Amino acid sequence: MKLKVIFHTILLAVLMTMSVAAQEKKVAVTSQELYKEIERADSIMFNAFNKQDMVTFKAMFTEDLEWFQDNGGLISYKTVFENFGNTFRNENKLSRELVKGSLEVHPIKGYGAIQIGSHQFRHFENGKEEVGTFKFLMIWQKKDGLWKISRVVSYDH
Repeated sequence: MKLKVIFHTILLAVLMTMSVAAQEKKVAVTSQELYKEIERADSIMFNAFNKQDMVTFKAMFTEDLEWFQDNGGLISYKTVFENFGNTFRNENKLSRELVKGSLEVHPIKGYGAIQIGSHQFRHFENGKEEVGTFKFLMIWQKKDGLWKISRVVSYDH
């Protein structure tokens, strides 16, 4: 009887150890180099946005872009850039700034990276500055040494 209790105790301990090991996260570590590459790509893209440089800005996206917005649904590549074209022609001078400390970068093996963060948009409307802070997730694809965004999720509007 004692042997049976000892056996069951050992078996339970082994099963618990296996369960804990199976639940461990196996997260790919973000290298400092990858973080800096995405941070730099983000900076280039939104510098172009803030300068209303459509050529540089548009070149930062893949042509199979999917843009998901919480209050707008799935927006096509064509519509995304028609909307940005209208925004760039608007006199409100919309600008974007990444919220300091909000940037997260995670590798996607064989594809690129996930960028998560918050950004703040500013513009003037009716003589008053309007400011909004929103969250985003972007999927960056690295192809032929170039970083481009293939998916955008814009939320918390």
